[in-house]
Amino acid sequence: MSSAREEILERLRGALKDAPAVPDVPRNYRTGVDAPEEERISVLVDRLEDYKAGVTVVDEAGVAPRVAELLREASSYVVPQGIEEAWLAEADAAKPNRRRNDSRQAPLSVADLDATSAVVTGSAVSVAETGTIILDGSEGQGRRAISLIPDHHVCVVRAGDITMILPEALRRLDGTRPLTWISGPSATSDIELERVEGVHGPRTLDVIIVRS
Repeated sequence: MSSAREEILERLRGALKDAPAVPDVPRNYRTGVDAPEEERISVLVDRLEDYKAGVTVVDEAGVAPRVAELLREASSYVVPQGIEEAWLAEADAAKPNRRRNDSRQAPLSVADLDATSAVVTGSAVSVAETGTIILDGSEGQGRRAISLIPDHHVCVVRAGDITMILPEALRRLDGTRPLTWISGPSATSDIELERVEGVHGPRTLDVIIVRS
């Protein structure tokens, strides 16, 4: 062992020698809220709209026409492997040949994604209280890049995947997966608090919530 490394370790040991024992951390915070579906939807809609996201609540039959409407002006859009084909039926029929498929086996390049107008994905779980939608990269959600590079993200959220608070959502997630947490369209502000959108993600977020 080098003398420099031994000196560093010795200093660390000396700094930690008199450290007090770490106390137990109380875990008495809320871990769940028993709220009906309509309440969870209502709270999530309120938060998302406050973040300047577009939100529509539909039943299963309403997903395809809403997706087609949101993609009406898109010159092209990307979808991940495993996306529910029924969601895209009307968009594909309205203007064929706009769709680009992405997968880990055949990923689109960054340049291709940058030239794509929109992306359509599903979601893993959402937190109503914070207005957060979480993608975990599984089937129907795809690689993180596809939800960050195109300028318009259309995200489908099933009501059954909405939790009221964060601890409930965490129990449903696999922390080893590539998680993307979305709270409204990408936005930041400079030192003068001038809001700028689309700096590190989609400028426009449209959420379709599907009732059970």
